[in-house]
Amino acid sequence: MKARTLLSELGIHATLKGFRYLQYALELCMENEDYLLWVYKWLCTDVAAHFHTTQNNVEHCMRTAIANCWLKGNRQLLIELAGYELKKTPSNGEFIDILYHHLKFSEKAEMKKVFPKI
Repeated sequence: MKARTLLSELGIHATLKGFRYLQYALELCMENEDYLLWVYKWLCTDVAAHFHTTQNNVEHCMRTAIANCWLKGNRQLLIELAGYELKKTPSNGEFIDILYHHLKFSEKAEMKKVFPKI
């Protein structure tokens, strides 16, 4: 499952800037999972540079998109993806981590279907 589809299924609308920032952030994490260790220092900085904006703007727009998911979107799907009970809106880092691990697991499952001996 791709990041764009997953974000849409979570109820985050593509009209939000945070949607695009989260999508790009997940793509970066898929290429280099070390970004998960430094979400605010490296990941948000690189997303901001890509979109020609500030790190603070990226963080704010991501928080808005995540809050939109939590309050108006598919909260139940997010909880299922997390694999544990979420009692409050996840932080940017936690949200990205949850989605990254789901996408990575899905990617590995698809590879096993294509190449069963792996």
